[in-house]
Amino acid sequence: MFRFLENLVDPYAPFDEVDAPPRKLWPFFRAYSKPFHKLFWVAGLLSLIGAFVEVALIFYMGRVVDLMSSGSPAEVLSTYGLELVLAAGFILIIRPLVQAIDVSVLNNAILPNYGTLFRWRAHKHVLRQSVGWFEDDFAGRIANRVMQTPPAAGEVIFQVFDAITFASAYVIGAAVLLMDADPRLLIPLAVWLVLYGFLLRWTIARVTPASKASSDARSMTTGRVVDSYTNIHSVKLFAHHEKELEFAKEAIETTRQTFAREMRIFTMMDVMLVCLNGILIVGVVGWAIWLWAQGTASVGAVAAATALSLRLNAMTGWIMWAISSFFRNLGIVAEGMETIAQPITLVDKPDAPALELHEGRVSFEGLTHHYGRDKGGLDGVSLDIAAGEKVGLIGRSGAGKSTLVKLLLRFYDAEGGRITIDGQDIAEVTQDSLRHAIGMVSQDSSLLHRSVRENILYGRPDATEEQMLAAAMRAEAHEFVLDLEDPKGRPGYDAHVGERGVKLSGGQRQRIGLARVILKDAPILVLDEATSALDSEVEAAIQDTLYGVMEGKTVIAIAHRLSTIAHMDRIVVLDEGRIVEQGSHSELLASGGLYAGFWARQSGGFLNTDAAE
Repeated sequence: MFRFLENLVDPYAPFDEVDAPPRKLWPFFRAYSKPFHKLFWVAGLLSLIGAFVEVALIFYMGRVVDLMSSGSPAEVLSTYGLELVLAAGFILIIRPLVQAIDVSVLNNAILPNYGTLFRWRAHKHVLRQSVGWFEDDFAGRIANRVMQTPPAAGEVIFQVFDAITFASAYVIGAAVLLMDADPRLLIPLAVWLVLYGFLLRWTIARVTPASKASSDARSMTTGRVVDSYTNIHSVKLFAHHEKELEFAKEAIETTRQTFAREMRIFTMMDVMLVCLNGILIVGVVGWAIWLWAQGTASVGAVAAATALSLRLNAMTGWIMWAISSFFRNLGIVAEGMETIAQPITLVDKPDAPALELHEGRVSFEGLTHHYGRDKGGLDGVSLDIAAGEKVGLIGRSGAGKSTLVKLLLRFYDAEGGRITIDGQDIAEVTQDSLRHAIGMVSQDSSLLHRSVRENILYGRPDATEEQMLAAAMRAEAHEFVLDLEDPKGRPGYDAHVGERGVKLSGGQRQRIGLARVILKDAPILVLDEATSALDSEVEAAIQDTLYGVMEGKTVIAIAHRLSTIAHMDRIVVLDEGRIVEQGSHSELLASGGLYAGFWARQSGGFLNTDAAE
């Protein structure tokens, strides 16, 4: 039975992805809840039935009291024995069955799948965001919102069917019961409901924003703490333990204060609720006793009214907490929506075709990009790179070299101009096909916290074990990988490398990154300081490998190391976002320009690109 209920909704089923999810709370909920709409109706109906059964049970207990007063025990049992047996059977069999079906639909069919669907779709949406989007926020805060929003959304659904629907039906049933006993008993119940409604409104108006502020503070704390952990080497290197503690303490204290303000609301709510419940008990029970004293209400009616009042008294705290929890979790969802409902701004055009690579010609035409600022980036860069040509990029820090590469990979959409590959505008083709055509080895080869094998196969997941090993050997990585063993005892290619590859040296990470690109074998190759983390002996060993990898490919190499760029077909010098020189190594030296000045100030095999002109 459990398996049947758990498989009623597939949380991973295909769905129509949208680039701009609803930014308002209820439309957002409706969009995510669409696969559950039928189950929600079933859960709501079962909750109503459960509430009415409970009210009917109290009503029947009042009837039992009246029956006991109608004659001697023998007469009552003789006349109503069968009825009492049937009532007992209902309580022992039907009532638990209704309750079992109700909680099974909610706990087994809805809640596990709802949270899973929510988290899966939220993660899928966030993963489609551009690199620039991720660069504008803490990774920890993004992850915290993706992780805490689904359980909050699940709690909202749980409270709707477990408390709010049940309580609403229970109050309606209670009113019907009291009206049946004596319509005048509705008066204290109505007064109490009005006062309870005012308290509820007061609580909700304060809980939702307080909860959102508290959730936002928790996300900020998580972001700061994760930022410290991610950059633990810098923290230790600069001995900034106390500084990081203070940085985190500020966020932690903000979280404490926002949570304390949230709890004040609940304390005041509890105190006012106890006072209101006193009015309910005295009003309903006292009035019922007065009616009995006047001879207009039976003992059973008094018993039923008393049981109902005490049951409502017990339920009101639960209902208030449930409703406040409902709105508190709505606040968490609203805070999470600031991340998971943000529109995707860098998207493929409708029906965009895949990039068709014929030769590998790359053209930058009037390329301008300032990251939304007035300066920095690129300013009107035009550059044609022939198929199979090897071009080195050189320039001072901030000259625009990395921006050029990011725009080629379409991590950003250029603010002006365009880039074409074999005559195809990269903004017109799919992003995946574009990036499949480009292999990149960066200065900081960030690895996934998975095995060495998985990291290398990231370049081409369908590669064979032999192809993977061959790539590792060409990158001079095979020997050191065989000596690896992680803390769980996994050796060699099965060893996990730690978050961002922290368990490996910079040179080892770079060689695994190079093996990954070798395995990918893309026709366009980008090298961003590809050998910067390697010592001279290892660099010399893989230099021939690098040249072999470049063979037949269009290559763009950013480098300060002369051994990497001096043998390029052409060297392009960038300065302040513009191309100021280009030509071969010897031509640029002969021209006596900026490149020649860099060369003259070289030190230890590096171009001194920070020197003055």
